[in-house]
Amino acid sequence: MLELRAVSKAFDEAGPPVLEGVSLAVSPGEFCCVLGPSGCGKSTLLHLIAGFESPTDGQIRFRDQAVRAPGRDRGVVFQDANAALFPWLTTEQNVEFGLRLAGVRPEARRERVRHYLRLVGLEAHGHKYPRQLSGGMQQRLQIARALALEPVALLMDEPFASLDAHTRARMHGELLRIWAATGTTILFVTHDIAEAVTLADRIAVLSAGPRAAIRRVVPVTLPRPRDPTVEGFAHLFGEVRELLDTVESDGR
Repeated sequence: MLELRAVSKAFDEAGPPVLEGVSLAVSPGEFCCVLGPSGCGKSTLLHLIAGFESPTDGQIRFRDQAVRAPGRDRGVVFQDANAALFPWLTTEQNVEFGLRLAGVRPEARRERVRHYLRLVGLEAHGHKYPRQLSGGMQQRLQIARALALEPVALLMDEPFASLDAHTRARMHGELLRIWAATGTTILFVTHDIAEAVTLADRIAVLSAGPRAAIRRVVPVTLPRPRDPTVEGFAHLFGEVRELLDTVESDGR
């Protein structure tokens, strides 16, 4: 479904590229995490796939078409929900916003808004404004807004990084439930090893920047639901941490 072919990205012609020769393929319905050291270009990679930026070299193909611009087939969930949501719109209106732009008819809009608010557990909060929601609820609202356009893939840029540990663990369960219910392909950027092991089918580990590339793709075959008490979790966590330590050392 998604293929990155030797993708590079430079913002300064005089300096080294942020990303260099990144290659990755993601299958339909897969939950793939991109993990890497701070500043290695994980968010830049997601923005390239979303079509917010263009690669300096290489090609990104989505459903066998070159990615040249943002599209409704790729929904994006940002790290800072408070900044991403429209504060002057209610919860229902935030979810409806993209549907209005897409020209969806009013009756169909209302039905879709109800469906996705129910899916993320916010059906009782449709009249509230984002400032009246908790951090976890704001992120669920972001997810509902992205899913309302029924994208083929959901691109998530460290969406739970600002949440406390308890809320983050709850959001992991919510996200996996939504993923199972929708079958949407998810590409999830994180710097948290435990989060990647908890969520992913595969973990693509980026090397340290500049010139970051995929160092290795680690399959995760542990049964779901997963938490640190599941047999094999600690071993896989240690394997990924060792790999991440290696790429961070190589970058220094």
